Amino acid sequence: MEDNNQKIEEARRKLAEEQLKLVEDQRKMLEEKQRLEDEHRHKTKKEQEVILNKKNARPKLSFSIGGR
Repeated sequence: MEDNNQKIEEARRKLAEEQLKLVEDQRKMLEEKQRLEDEHRHKTKKEQEVILNKKNARPKLSFSIGGR
């Protein structure tokens, strides 16, 4: 009986460890997904700023008339 209880307890512990690892893996995947989304959002915002010339995203062009 004692041996049986020990086996059951061992199985429960292994299951709990596997579930914890699964949750940790899911958390890491979610963090990576959010990081990629943030990068994409930041890149899109920068591209829009360049197109709309906000925050002096593009260098100013200067032309001069005269031949020097």
